[in-house]
Amino acid sequence: MLDSLVEYGYWGLFLASFLAATFLPVSSEAVLVGMLALGGNLWLCIGLATLGNFLGGMTNYFLGKLGKLEWIEKYLKIKPEKINKIYHWLDGKGAAMAFFSFLPIIGDVIPIALGYMRANIYIVSISMFLGKMIRYILITCGIVWIIK
Repeated sequence: MLDSLVEYGYWGLFLASFLAATFLPVSSEAVLVGMLALGGNLWLCIGLATLGNFLGGMTNYFLGKLGKLEWIEKYLKIKPEKINKIYHWLDGKGAAMAFFSFLPIIGDVIPIALGYMRANIYIVSISMFLGKMIRYILITCGIVWIIK
């Protein structure tokens, strides 16, 4: 599947990054490596990967904002206990914790919990975007360093 996403070029990178921010097992990093290996524009790749991953994270935020734990459990396969655990961990820390939505395992649950908490959308958006952008910049620097 990842090979076919690389074949779609920049659109494939955007789609892989969007899907990677959801609960689908997609590796945006693998598509990013493929794009850079094929000579893709460095900053365009970073921008599209960041934008796609950010929009996927915001999708999770709005799913959480719907506030239907039954839907989250049924369609996203997240147990209410996990949402409650993240909810209590985030409680009192604020919307800026969206910065850490790039983390593996809990990163997809953080925006859902923040949406469920009705956290400030502006702070969530800015924090999440910065976290995801910094992540892709660091990943790209590592890729370029390894390739050269």
